Amino acid sequence: MRRPRIDLNLLVSLDVLLRERNVTRASEQLHITQSAMSGVLARLRDHFGDPLLVPVGRTLRLTPLAEGLVEPVREVVLRIDSALATRPAFDPKEARRHFIIVASDYVCRVLLADVVRRVAREAPHLTFDLQPTDADMMQELDAGNIDFIVAPAHLARAEHPQAVLFEDTYRVVACAQNPLLGETLGLEQYHALGHVVYLNERSANPWFEQWYLNQYGPTRRVEVITHGFALMPRFIVGTTRIATVQTRLAIQFAQSMPVRLFELPMETPKLTEVLQWHRYRDGDPGSQWMREQLIAGAARLPHL
Repeated sequence: MRRPRIDLNLLVSLDVLLRERNVTRASEQLHITQSAMSGVLARLRDHFGDPLLVPVGRTLRLTPLAEGLVEPVREVVLRIDSALATRPAFDPKEARRHFIIVASDYVCRVLLADVVRRVAREAPHLTFDLQPTDADMMQELDAGNIDFIVAPAHLARAEHPQAVLFEDTYRVVACAQNPLLGETLGLEQYHALGHVVYLNERSANPWFEQWYLNQYGPTRRVEVITHGFALMPRFIVGTTRIATVQTRLAIQFAQSMPVRLFELPMETPKLTEVLQWHRYRDGDPGSQWMREQLIAGAARLPHL
């Protein structure tokens, strides 16, 4: 008879195997030898009476049973992780936690730099990993691999809690010595000038770029594509190019670089940035404290 129970170590190993679908990578993540990982897989196969991972060409594929185990096993592991991480109180002066926050370099500049600086005074032992936004970030949140995401509201997942952090508008940034510009910028001139635009690492359009494309189509002449918001003015200064960036970021550029800001020649919706975290960490005192710091930091931002 098959044993009706499975110990916690095997459950954690099963979760990693189902996600990695590779014995070598799973062993590396669990810090055990490959032979030990193979032994774990053999025990799991015996327990479930199923091969779980089967070779297809040069890769391993999940069996139908294994496919059905992916989500429930991940849910159980996350519940256990959340329960073990929860403490009756969180003392920021003594706490040692590492938070992974996914956010664009725009959010890092206008919000997170100040928040992390202030947190260092109140919670000196906290550490942070600030990772860039990408196409897989919501899947990483679902898997419990990151603590927080700061992203435009339309990207948020309904199944996880969220809080609005701040709103932003848009401005056009141009070189202060741009000879083609006067006091204002019209729509025809906006279309005619060369543009610097931001695309993420997979060349997917961010919020404004997608909105503009839906409204006006490919009417701009894009001369430079960057993969970081902070790089955009570097390709504007000394040229006749322009860029459309978030107002809070544009103001920072104007404070430190020889650029001018213009109102857009069309009405655009506001950008809303939200904070999101995994539902199983909703009651974690450490996560709650860090969320409070992020929300308080957003409240300190100047009104536009």
